[in-house]
Amino acid sequence: MILNENWFIEGYVDFELQKYRLLAYLQDVKKHFSQTKLYPQFADIITHYNNLITFKNNKQLLQQRFPKKIDHIDAAKLEVVYERILADTALMHELEDITQYALAEIEETVREGQEIYEIVEQQLQIEPVGIMPIYKNEGYLFIKYMRDTAVKIYNYAITLFEHKEAKYRGIKLTYIDQKTKSYSNTFEQLKIDLIREVRLLPNPAVYKVEYPITIPFSETLLPVTKRLLVKMIDK
Repeated sequence: MILNENWFIEGYVDFELQKYRLLAYLQDVKKHFSQTKLYPQFADIITHYNNLITFKNNKQLLQQRFPKKIDHIDAAKLEVVYERILADTALMHELEDITQYALAEIEETVREGQEIYEIVEQQLQIEPVGIMPIYKNEGYLFIKYMRDTAVKIYNYAITLFEHKEAKYRGIKLTYIDQKTKSYSNTFEQLKIDLIREVRLLPNPAVYKVEYPITIPFSETLLPVTKRLLVKMIDK
């Protein structure tokens, strides 16, 4: 289920109506969480929480200065855009009730997602394979469930992008191949074979990731791995 970023001010602004929409959305998110599926739901709900905080802070500033009615939210800039018209105190009270209720409900769900994320991150084992070069912003990633022999191989590239308030690191993964790990075909041997076959980087940084149990790969293991790898390289 998708909840638009402007859900709380869309259409007829009514507390019971918006409450019903929100609870239906949160029920769907929690259903995914119960299956250990974090993304994209976890990222979406954090965005909704931040949008409500932004709206609440801007609404307080609005009430201090002059009466306006909300026109729309510019989600790209996370700024609240207002149209100056006559004050509508009933609308403002309704929005106050909606935002207070929504923040409490969403915050609880965010905590559930954060607990799952932390459990996965704590059990995820990530280590370098072989000798590491000085340049680590590009290389390869081996991902494997511990009880499985299949190893998924990715090329990774760290990118730096700037926001008006800070600089952030992102990561792009490109799937290359899948190999079988064995006593003779170790991670080190997989690295040697990869360098011979691909020939893009003479001495690439290579990391291996192992997880003790099978969890959703695309929805949980892969996105958590990407974030942890960025943190590890950033250190």
